[in-house]
Amino acid sequence: MMSFARSIVLAGMVVGIAACGDTWGQRAVTGGGIGAGSGAVIGAVTGMGPLTGALVGGAVGAGVGAATTPQR
Repeated sequence: MMSFARSIVLAGMVVGIAACGDTWGQRAVTGGGIGAGSGAVIGAVTGMGPLTGALVGGAVGAGVGAATTPQR
């Protein structure tokens, strides 16, 4: 149970600090980090496994981060 609590705290910290970036690359990397962290937690809770969840979440997060880059 302690490792699950640590995962939740770590995911919250990642979301809080990594949700920034101005360029396409920065947003892809931060989106991938956020997605991997939350995907690992969701994967561990649902039984898919944290590695599978992190891989899927990271890929989706990087895609969404890159796609949502603001135009200047």
